[in-house]
Amino acid sequence: MAELATIARPYAEALFKASASDLAGTAVWLDELAAVAGNAQLQQFADNPKASVAQVFDVVTGVTKSALPDAGKNFLRTVIENGRLSVLPEIASQFRVLKNAVGGSADATVFSAFPVEGAALADVAAMLEKRFGRKLNVKVVLDPALIGGIRVVVGDEVLDTSVKARLEQMKVALIS
Repeated sequence: MAELATIARPYAEALFKASASDLAGTAVWLDELAAVAGNAQLQQFADNPKASVAQVFDVVTGVTKSALPDAGKNFLRTVIENGRLSVLPEIASQFRVLKNAVGGSADATVFSAFPVEGAALADVAAMLEKRFGRKLNVKVVLDPALIGGIRVVVGDEVLDTSVKARLEQMKVALIS
């Protein structure tokens, strides 16, 4: 089977070109569809040969929080008809990369042991933008295993200032 990235690329590029006038709006509904499509039970239902395209479409649109625009409905119907619902999260990921390239920004995931909100998040985002040299779309994910500090992932770059990482470094130094 072909890799998900290879399958998703044409869909992401076509959607990117078709929605050039409203990339931000498209990204919102596409991320929502990707979150829904990532559900294992939905994937199992969609893979069932007895489930029709219309039934899968109705289930997905029924679960989404906001109403899909016509372009979103058409895109979802095309993805379902081609049996690519399971690829939708990767399509959304590649679409975000294309959107960010146009805007000169990148997605950043901040893993933290504790919630980071408000002014603290703004300070962290400003520091990270200076460190990585570009505008960042920051998302916080809680990870209690870090004990303290943060771990930041921007594309393939990682900045780890967590207590867990420091303890691992000390462990390696003591064992060596």
